[in-house]
Amino acid sequence: MFKELRNKFLMLNLIIITVTMIIAFSTIYLITYNDVKRDIDLELHKISDMNKKQKDNMKEPIPNFNSMEPPKDRSLSFTLILDNEGKTLSTLSIFDMEEEFYEKAKEKALSSNIDKGKFKLEDNHWAFLKISYMDGYRLVFLDITRQQAILTNLILTFLAVALLMLVVIFFISRFFANKAIAPIREAFEKQKQFIGDASHELKTPLAVINTNVDVLFSNGEDSINSQKKWLNYIKSEVERMSKLTNDLLYLTQMDYSDIKMIFSNFNLSETVENVILTMEAVIFENNIVFNYTIDENLIVYGNNEQIKQVIIILLDNALKYTELNGNIDLSLKRINGNSVLSITNTGQGISEVHLTRIFDRFYRIDKSRERKSGGYGLGLSIAKAILEQHDGKIYAKSVMNQSTTFTVELPSL
Repeated sequence: MFKELRNKFLMLNLIIITVTMIIAFSTIYLITYNDVKRDIDLELHKISDMNKKQKDNMKEPIPNFNSMEPPKDRSLSFTLILDNEGKTLSTLSIFDMEEEFYEKAKEKALSSNIDKGKFKLEDNHWAFLKISYMDGYRLVFLDITRQQAILTNLILTFLAVALLMLVVIFFISRFFANKAIAPIREAFEKQKQFIGDASHELKTPLAVINTNVDVLFSNGEDSINSQKKWLNYIKSEVERMSKLTNDLLYLTQMDYSDIKMIFSNFNLSETVENVILTMEAVIFENNIVFNYTIDENLIVYGNNEQIKQVIIILLDNALKYTELNGNIDLSLKRINGNSVLSITNTGQGISEVHLTRIFDRFYRIDKSRERKSGGYGLGLSIAKAILEQHDGKIYAKSVMNQSTTFTVELPSL
């Protein structure tokens, strides 16, 4: 699919460039052609005017036309004076050519039935002009082989340049097409994985619910009180599914850039302190030593509730992975114009392999442990999505069997 998309992109790009080159080269050629044609017409009229004033006895013959080199300052030309019946009365030429050549040239010009045109004779290209003169007319001929060669070379040059450019542009376009398709391919793969993971996560609670419902049906004569165990299992799984669907809907909303939360200035220091107050009891119950350092009056621009959710996610994550009697250290400081929140917990740590993927949706280091704690691997994804909307950053570092630190950076006012 992506290969076909890339090929369509390449084909469209090459067609557009080819059409553009054809238009550009055609324009240049037509301008050059009209300039050459205008010069030929001016030269023909100039020769006609000069020969009109010449007398026949002033003609200076030069022998052997075929062996002569054309003068550098002018083109080869001659004039034939004809009567009304097309009979040659006189010839005006500085070159001594055979009468047969003049006759062939005359026949070529007269057979075209036009007053001005071109023809090829003996490997040379000639232009002619027919002008009424006394009781007959005058035929002026000009050798335009050099001009014709210029136009031919121009076409060949255009073709060679166009071919070379298309080859170069093909490889350049393919490179950029691959670059352009890479994010689409990545997004498609993530979406595919996302759907698969979501389906897998929903499959387990649905199976549990279905099993417990079957048990209830098989004991239909028993009272509700005697079936509380199965009903509690069903309720627990429904709550897990509700949390999962709510998190998925929240992430979907975050993915749409046109859906914006209401932003305002708020005191991040107070927000962090409020979250700590709500979680102190849980921290105490888990026999965890909690230390925190918070700089006062750090003001940021954003949505207070969303940032509060990020702090809760990170603290909750630290609680899950801190061993018994372990430590959690929280600090909020102003560093280089940013409000920097760091949460460090002691524990097993996270390996480098997992550190690069912990912010992916549904990614869990220990799936069995996450399921016991009720998690789906969406918390860090939600935190990252929120911070991206706030032009902030989140990253993690860890020392195996010692500690893990999550750091959040937000622009301060």
